[in-house]
Amino acid sequence: MKCPFCSYKKTRVIDKRSNNKNNIVRRRRACPKCKNRFTTYEKIECHNLNVIKKDGRVERFDKNKIINGLLKAFEKRPIAREKIDKITNEIEIEIMNLGKKEISSKQIGEIIIKKLKAIDKIAYIRFASVYKEFNNLELFECELKKLRRYKL
Repeated sequence: MKCPFCSYKKTRVIDKRSNNKNNIVRRRRACPKCKNRFTTYEKIECHNLNVIKKDGRVERFDKNKIINGLLKAFEKRPIAREKIDKITNEIEIEIMNLGKKEISSKQIGEIIIKKLKAIDKIAYIRFASVYKEFNNLELFECELKKLRRYKL
């Protein structure tokens, strides 16, 4: 790996830690030329995963769509961006662990809904109102009643 400080091409790994929960490998590296140290992260990406949309279209899996949905759901809520990134990674891993080449947008939505319900009820109801397409007040009220009965 090339050193980000001096561009020397032969850095060495001095420490390696695997995070099995998130399928991420953290490597601490040192440059023998400039003596600087830096950290790299390695993770699996879902490049071959296709998402089947409601209308039947097929798109490549895009993690950024999950991030954007979560950012909207958590807008003005007391949650750090790092936590949103962590939730996104957990969702991505759960999707990858299904071992499928295709997944429906409905399945992805259900995974997100399940996570949000356990973390933040306001974010959950915001996401659910779009995902479940509440088109009248009664549907919204019904979901709120279910949410009030839900125990964390």
